[in-house]
Amino acid sequence: MKYNYITIEGCIGAGKTTLAEKLSAEFNAQLVLERFIDNPFLAKFYKEPEHYAFPLEMSFLTDRYQQLKTLLSKRDLFTDLVISDYFIDKCYIFAKNNLQGDEYNLYIKVYDIISAYLPKPDIIFYLHNDVDHLLKNIAHRGRDFEQEISPDYLQDIQGSYMNYLNHITNMPVVIVDTHELDFVQHPEHYEYLKSLLDRDFKNGITTVIPQEDPVFS
Repeated sequence: MKYNYITIEGCIGAGKTTLAEKLSAEFNAQLVLERFIDNPFLAKFYKEPEHYAFPLEMSFLTDRYQQLKTLLSKRDLFTDLVISDYFIDKCYIFAKNNLQGDEYNLYIKVYDIISAYLPKPDIIFYLHNDVDHLLKNIAHRGRDFEQEISPDYLQDIQGSYMNYLNHITNMPVVIVDTHELDFVQHPEHYEYLKSLLDRDFKNGITTVIPQEDPVFS
């Protein structure tokens, strides 16, 4: 692997956790997974977002900070391979979408303090898929609380990701069009995604469309 700290990102249902798990298992990497299952506010948020958005976002922020600070502070920056299925800045992306007014302003003050103390990944690898495919993936994995998610909400979140990622200039951000990929059922698709992580990418956005890449078959 060309990068020591890899973040796999994507909208809800994009397959980021699955890809992170496959890569970490193959390369014996330190795996950092978001601990959303234990969040007491998540299911409530999807039913009543106006009541539970703030406690949800605050609980995610503090938990992500604690997890990343503990795990990443123990690694050797030059030798240890770390693969994460989230980037701390997703806190900002979701908060901007879910919070308003004084709650958003208070949240951002806390977020700015916390995020400054965490190391940044060497590369962000964003799995981009259309909303229809995201909804199919969400339905397939069968988490009850996620069945409340609307297409409009997914579209808003994906748009917020794109707006944010387009402003990153201090690290490579690789956006991969995955709507025709199935890296679980097709090993060659997984091998292709893995090969991208051995390429040199410049800082800022690079968009990869596999069907237009001569290496993809």
